[in-house]
Formats: sequence, structure tokens, C-alpha cells
Amino acid sequence: MKARIIAFYLPQYHPIPENDAWWGKGFTEWTNVGKAKPLYRGHYQPRVPADLGYYDLRVPETRQAQADMARSYGVEGFMYWHYWFGGGKRLLERPFNEVLARGEPDFPFALAWANETWKGFAHGLTNRNTLIEQRYLGEQDYIDHFHAVLPAFRDRRYITVDGKPLFMVYKPLQHPDMPAFVGLWQRLARENGLPGIYFVGQADVGQEQKILRLGMDAACIFRMMECVNRRPFFKKAVQRIKINLFKHPRVFRYAEAARWFVGPEDARDDIIPTIYSGWDHTPRSGCEGTVFSHYTPDVFERHVEQVLRAVENKPASLKIVFVKSWNEWGEGNYMEPDRRYGLQFLERLKKCVE
Repeated sequence: MKARIIAFYLPQYHPIPENDAWWGKGFTEWTNVGKAKPLYRGHYQPRVPADLGYYDLRVPETRQAQADMARSYGVEGFMYWHYWFGGGKRLLERPFNEVLARGEPDFPFALAWANETWKGFAHGLTNRNTLIEQRYLGEQDYIDHFHAVLPAFRDRRYITVDGKPLFMVYKPLQHPDMPAFVGLWQRLARENGLPGIYFVGQADVGQEQKILRLGMDAACIFRMMECVNRRPFFKKAVQRIKINLFKHPRVFRYAEAARWFVGPEDARDDIIPTIYSGWDHTPRSGCEGTVFSHYTPDVFERHVEQVLRAVENKPASLKIVFVKSWNEWGEGNYMEPDRRYGLQFLERLKKCVE
């Protein structure tokens, strides 16, 4: 086995009352995807889904088709984004709840807690107003949160590391009491017949030791935007002129950005590397978005090979690689087939993994 490929999975492809109120009746991720326009010559927009179409995640056949496709191309399981805003407030939970309740698709999964406040700009509005606040309400809320996800942890499909359910926290450093949260959940897991929780926290470059000191078993270093930090001053100035005067998004060649996608730390057992499946945030953010241009199957394959080399000497259970993402269409960040490339990216992934 070369790697355990786990792909992040966005559940925002069905309407909910909150999105109706914020963006208009019937809003889903497809709303931003469908209205996207090219902002410069050669800009690949709009992105049009191919085999799976403009799906609705309330439909069981859609969820089954996604799982069948992912399995066929070497993906071990989906990492569903999980929203718990405190006090039992959740959003977008229906698709995963139905997967859990129905026992279908029979495809591995894990949960990633997206513990952040939702702001309008990041999700397609022109303002930066707070839509819903992430709150941390203390021990009883942490206990309630644990019991809300315990049925998933007990499901035979749940992805584990040495028997421990894998649970990711998106922004652990924003949690005011993360060590206590981790310790409490570890105790609750043992009290409920589990050997513990395998906690993974996302870290910015250079923050991995801070994350591990919080009690996390592993860190996932977010390297996607390192190319922004590595630009020479002249290029920064030219790009700022384009943005301010010509309403031109921030553009990097994917191959250039990929130079920083993998680092020496990714070979450590307690670091999980990431495969980045493209990026174009302009459907949500317009000219203020960032684009990785010239994203082709060839450059993607080279990136995947580099990531797989980082895990080749790890124990089998720790050969974990995240894919960001399976279906973040509004960020141009997906593995599902589109009209231009079809299954080519999935075929390259399978080729590398096998």
C-alpha cells in the first residue's frame, strides 16, 4: 500500500434555511459555481461538472455514485466537514446523518470539525459580516458535542488509526481550551469502549509543534498559499497593481505554487501531507480571489508523486494523505470530473497510488 488517500468532502450541495436567508432561496454551492465568469484571458471559468452533474446531496444515489467513483480511483474514504457552532447548533449535517443512518454508501468516512466563524466574503457575499459565530461554551458543550458524534465513531465504516477514530480539527489554535477539550474527549472515548481518538490539527507552516503540544496526535500543515509568502517584492507590487487597477485576481501557475506544497516535515510520522487538487476562489470572491492557473493532469501527477514519496517510509497505518478536496467546486478545488478534463485527474491519482 503506497498511501491511505482521504479526501475532504463538502456537504453544501442541498438547500438549508440559513443559506436561504443569507443568499436567497435555494442557495447551494452550485449557485456560485454556475454564475462564475472568466476574469482574464484564458481563465478557466465556469467549471461545469461532467459525470455526476449538478447533484443534490439529499439524493442517496448521488452519494453512492460519489463513493463508487472515489473507491475506483484509489480513495480510501471521505473526510466530511462537520459543523458544530456551540450549544448544539449545526449546519449542513443532513447528508452525513443520512449516510450514517442508512448504512450507505458502504464507504469509509471520518469527520473534520470546521471550527470557524462564517463570514460573508469567504462564502460569496461582498461584505465581511458575520453570518454565524463559532462559540466555545465549556465542558458540558464539549460533552454534548462528543455524544453527538459518538454514533459515527462506533460505525464500522469510520476511518481509524490503530483502532482510534480519526477526528480532525480545522483551527485548533483558535480554540481557547484545546488541551482540555482533547483530554476530555480522550476520557469519554475510553469510557465508551473506544481505545481513544486520533486527533489531527491543521497547522500553518511553522506551527506544527504548537499544534502537537495541544495534545494532537498529528498535524496537517496547510501549505497551499506558501507561494504568496514566497513571492519577490517586485512580483507582489505588479500583482497589487493588477488587482487594484484592472480588477485582476491573484494568479499563480499551479506548478510554481506546487514547489511549496510538500516539505521535509511531511516525512515525519506525526505529520500528514496534503494533495492539492487545484484552486480558484473567484466563484466566491470575484477579482479578490486567488487562482492556480495552468492546472493540468501532468503537473498534478508530479505533485502526487512528490506527496507519496513523503509517506513511503511510514508505518502502514500512518501512510495517510489528505486530498483537498473531493468536491469544493466553488474554490476550483475538486477531484470530481468536469467537462474539460473528465476523469483525467482521478486517473492520474490512481496511477500514482497503484
